[in-house]
Formats: sequence, structure tokens, C-alpha cells
Amino acid sequence: MSRAIVVRELGGPEKLTLEQVEVPAPGAGQIKIRSHAIGLNFIDTYQRTGLYKVALPFIAGNEGAGEVIAVGPDVTQWRVGDRIAYQGSVGAYADERLLPADRVVRIPDAISYEVAAAAILKGLTAFYLLHWTHPLKAGETILIHAAAGGTGQILTQWAKAIGATVIATAGSDDKCAIAQANGADLTINYRTDNFVERVRQFTGGKGVDVVCDGVGAATFEPSLDCIKPRGLMVSFGNASGPVSIPKLTILAEKGSLFLTRPTTGGYLRTADDLRLGAEALFNVISLGKVKIAIDQTFPLAEAAKAHIALETRATTGSTLLLP
Repeated sequence: MSRAIVVRELGGPEKLTLEQVEVPAPGAGQIKIRSHAIGLNFIDTYQRTGLYKVALPFIAGNEGAGEVIAVGPDVTQWRVGDRIAYQGSVGAYADERLLPADRVVRIPDAISYEVAAAAILKGLTAFYLLHWTHPLKAGETILIHAAAGGTGQILTQWAKAIGATVIATAGSDDKCAIAQANGADLTINYRTDNFVERVRQFTGGKGVDVVCDGVGAATFEPSLDCIKPRGLMVSFGNASGPVSIPKLTILAEKGSLFLTRPTTGGYLRTADDLRLGAEALFNVISLGKVKIAIDQTFPLAEAAKAHIALETRATTGSTLLLP
């Protein structure tokens, strides 16, 4: 038997319940893993509330790292004892679980289970945002919202490693200090400062080439006023609520802007996509260009407390659940 955090009804963190579940032997195309560390992400809260639809009941969580303890009859690429990480497969909040053998990646020896679990979903998000959604170039200017969060910290460091100018926003002075320590050229407390005015002043009125916004409703429309003509608005999260566009012509009014709403499912569609992204991510971590901040840990049984901390903006960096 394995412990797991199960969602049987949609709602608040109290809907996360610790249960004993039986994990069968892996079937064709599957591996069975023992979890060593589990990542916490806003998508977990979206699924718990029903914003993102998952059939009930389900085991929460989408990111983790562990060791292979059994392989399916036709699986040849993995062996018992291999160290793997994964993202995008619901069911992470568990001591043991089954996974598709072609949706996991190997953890390099130099990287711990904890770092891999904290980085794989957020880091692959940063990878496709900076390399595929908008192939960021040295000399370009990027605005990153929620820069003290797990994804924001990786985005900031990786964008600086590419050679871009980074403008970072966060919700407190302490969080702005984190963004500055990660290399941001300008940090803005969006709760006390008008970030549109600060961005326009910093860029000499030109605006930025691209905005990466995981906050959502609270920052979306003001961000459009930060972008240079024909620039790109990347809305990749809903931490403050989902975004709705009142009229498409707003993009024309703001300077013929481009807008996209990317997801990991849309970008990491194949095993090759996943492998390429993971190799790039683990490389920048191994080289020290991106450091993964694990600022909070909770026992698996306290997943509800972890969700409360995340949703009340009481976290920075990455948060782990530990079995």
C-alpha cells in the first residue's frame, strides 16, 4: 500500500485527503517509482478547484522525482534503481506511483532528487518560454512577473544567462530583493509602485520585447502597456485568476501586439521535446547559471498546508512535499 493525497470533491485545500492506495505492478509501457521529492505548483491548485478539469477522484500533483522500483514487460530504456524526474502526469502526491515510461527523464548524477523535483516542471516551463515561445536574444528586454516564485526565479536567471535585460516584478520588497539577487536589472514592487510607469521610464518609453506573466488577471491588461509595438504578451498562468480579453482590438490599440497562452502540454508533446528541454535545463543548473531555491518543505501528509501557503503568496522559490 502507498500513501497518497486524494481529491474526491472539488474545493479548497481541505479537499486534499491522505489515504492508503494500492499501486499495482506496472503494465505495458509503464514504470513504477518510489517518490523521493514532490514539487508543488499552481496547476495543482487549479485542478483541485476545478479550474483545470481532471476526472474525480484523482491523486493530486504533477511533478516529482524518484527511483524506479519496477518496469513493465516491454520497457527496455529503464531499469530498477534508475533516478528519474517527471512533470505533467497527475498523481504525484504519493509514496509510489505508475508513470508512462516515455514521459520521464533521467536525473544526472550531480543533481539531487530534491533539486530535480523542484525544477522539472517550472524549469521546463522556463525552457519553452525562453527558447520556443519567444526565442529570447541577447540585448532584448523581458518583463517577468512574480519573479520571486519558483518559475520566476528560473526565468530571471536563465534570461540573464542568455544576455537579456530583465525587469522583474514581485509582491513585496523582500521578494524584489530575491529577484535582484537573481540578476534582475530592475525590480518593481507591483503592490506599491505603478509597474507600467516604471517600465516605460526604464526603457526610455520604448517598452519591452516580451512579457512573461504567470500572475493572470491582476497584471494582464497593464502589461499590454509595457510592450513595444509588435511585441509579445505571454500569459502562462492564473495565480490571481484567469484572464479574459474584453475585445481582440485591444491588441491593435496597444501597438499590433502578439498574444499567446502556452502550456507544457502544448509544447512538450513528444518524448523528444521532453528530452531536449530536460537536457537544456539540467545543463544550466549543472553549470551554475540557474540555481534552484527550495525555500519551503512540507511532509506529504501536510499537502493542504502547502496549498494554503502557495495560494496566500506566503512562499518564495520552490516548495517540496517530502514522502
